Amino acid sequence: MTAISAAFGIVTRDIATSVAFYRLLGLEISDPTEEPHHSAALPGGGRLMWDTEDLMRQIKPDWQPPSGGPRLGLAIGLAAPDEVDSVYTRVVAAGNAGAAAPWDAFWGQRYAQVVDPDGVIVDLFADLP
Repeated sequence: MTAISAAFGIVTRDIATSVAFYRLLGLEISDPTEEPHHSAALPGGGRLMWDTEDLMRQIKPDWQPPSGGPRLGLAIGLAAPDEVDSVYTRVVAAGNAGAAAPWDAFWGQRYAQVVDPDGVIVDLFADLP
């Protein structure tokens, strides 16, 4: 069997706030008031999807949010090291938490971390010249 596509999903308490956060990261996402499920195409293929907790309970009435840690880990590759700094600054200036300010990592990338409204840590990275 060969997979034809891949998707990663985030179950969120507040879809409008979550989608606004990911728009700050540069993803093109439809209006979050349209429905309880949204998705965005990712560079290189695949999709990132959002579903509300209410939708999860409609699908599976006994569904409960995960406990004991982050729901998911994500990383977004950027074209240039200065984009890591500018995206980090934009996200934090909008009132979101920064988990690690931009720095030049020993593995050869400009690297930072921000935290989405549901506590998901999002890595930002770009190769150093």
